[in-house]
Order: sequence, then structure tokens, then C-alpha cells
Amino acid sequence: MSRRGLILFGVMCVVWGVPYLMIKVAVEHLTPVVVVEARTLIGAAVLLPLAIREGSLTALLPAWKPLAVYTVAELAIPWYLLSSAERQLPSSLTGLLVATVPLITAGLALTVGGFERTTGHGLLGLLIGLAGVGLLLGFDVSSADLPSVGKVLLVALGYSIGPLVVSRHLGHLSSLALAAVSLALVAIAYLPLALTQLPPSTPPASAIASLLGLGLISTALAFVVFFELLREVAPTKATLITYFTPVVAVILGVAVLGETFGPSAAAGFALILAGSWMATRPARPAGDTAVTPRDGTGDTPTGRTPTGRTPTGDT
Repeated sequence: MSRRGLILFGVMCVVWGVPYLMIKVAVEHLTPVVVVEARTLIGAAVLLPLAIREGSLTALLPAWKPLAVYTVAELAIPWYLLSSAERQLPSSLTGLLVATVPLITAGLALTVGGFERTTGHGLLGLLIGLAGVGLLLGFDVSSADLPSVGKVLLVALGYSIGPLVVSRHLGHLSSLALAAVSLALVAIAYLPLALTQLPPSTPPASAIASLLGLGLISTALAFVVFFELLREVAPTKATLITYFTPVVAVILGVAVLGETFGPSAAAGFALILAGSWMATRPARPAGDTAVTPRDGTGDTPTGRTPTGRTPTGDT
């Protein structure tokens, strides 16, 4: 990754490392529909004025179909399913299931073609990283609610489809406009149902704080940064975020809640780092950028990489 890509990746690991805890707190007092409505409404309210000021909204009109697909796959369905599943599953198991996203993304990228392929050592790295997440969070699924597990796996599928759609069809558009409009669409779609599920009394301060954190940090800020990240790295690399968000959650637990950081957590962290390094290191010597597309037509024209970026020499 480039230096900018690494910075964006680090920011994403943090801002998407805290939502599991905040969702867990919010759904104790609010329905999943209200939680989704609140976080998208807050995010859209913050970003839409900025996008209007930027003057970038009209450029989205020709790309309304892929934008709609992205919105449904990445936001509308997964956020409801995730909020619903967290009523039955511990946050650690949820994080482990979501960590299957890089593997699913690699499989989809290979199936549909046109994306950076995951090599043999890259696939091994993804498996090692997933094992590290399991070691970090624990592999105990004996008491898991199977329908809720299915919901989270559907979330992982949606989280895999979304970056591929952005990389192929939306990467040339404003990150601010894409985030603002996708959040606004979900907020509008959920509003009628959310109004019928409002709590009879004011939720506690912890639930309100969780909603504000979800809306401002893990939604508004996160999606602008995420779109920028997809301009820097391939989707198969960007989705490695899901390996590091559990690490952030564990670190926060140790720093804020006084939880222990034992040998298994340390070993899991080491496996995540090793697996991610294997999954992202170049498959051939630097400078050899020749890629044979699936259709066999030869190298990518004009000296650009298959992801549409001019090579910078960064790895």
C-alpha cells in the first residue's frame, strides 16, 4: 500500500473497530430499524450539506444503478441484519464472522474478473489472518444462535459486494457525494418503519451516545474515508480492515474496561499481522506490472494498473 493508503487503512480500522460495542449498547434499548435509521439520518444530515456545497451531487445521476446496488448491499440490508443479530450473538463472534469478508471478496473478485487476483500466498495469508481473528476472539460457537449466524454471514456477503461495486463503477466520483447520497437513501427508506418503532420514553444516555458515535464517527466519517481508501488499494486489500477491527476492540477493552490481554490474544494479533502482510505483498518483483486480463487481450493500456491507478512504485 502507499503511505496514504496505509493512513486511510489505519483510520478505518479504528472507526470501524468500535461500532460492534456501540450497536450492542443501542439495541438493548432500541429496535434494529431505529438504530439503522438514527445512524444513517445523522450521517446524511452531516454530509449532505457538505456535498451540496461541493457541487458534486449531479455527477452521481449517470451512475444511479451501481449506486443503488452498493447502497443495498453495503448499508440497507447489512446494517439491519447486523443490529438484529447482535441481540443474540456476542460481539466477539460477530466480529469473527464479519472477518470472513476478505475471503469472500477474493472469491467474488476471481469469479467476476477484472479485479486484482489473490495469489496462492495471498490466499494463505487471508486464511492465516482469519485464524488469527479466531484466536484473538475465541472459536467457541457452541451457544451461537444459528439464524443470527446466518444473518451475519449475509452481512459479510454484502460487505464483500459493496467494495467491488465501488471499485468498478463508482471510483471516479466524489467520496463525499457517494457517502451522503447512499446514507440519505437508506434513511428515507427506513423512516416510515422507524417512526412506528420509536421507544415510548427517552433512551438512556448510553444509548444516545452510542447512536451519536455510530452516526458521526462510524458512519459519516467512516464512509468518506472508505471511498478514498478504495481509490488507493484494491477491494481485496481494503477489506482486510475486518481483520483489524477486532484487534481495535480488544485494545479498547484492555485500555478502557481493564480487560486482560493474554497469550492467545497476542498470538492472534501476530497471526493477523503475518497473514495481512502475506495477503498484501506483491506477487512479482517491483517494476513488473504486466497483468494478463481474463480475456487474454494483453497488458492494461496507457501504463495504468487494472484498478485504474497509475503505478507509483509503492507496494
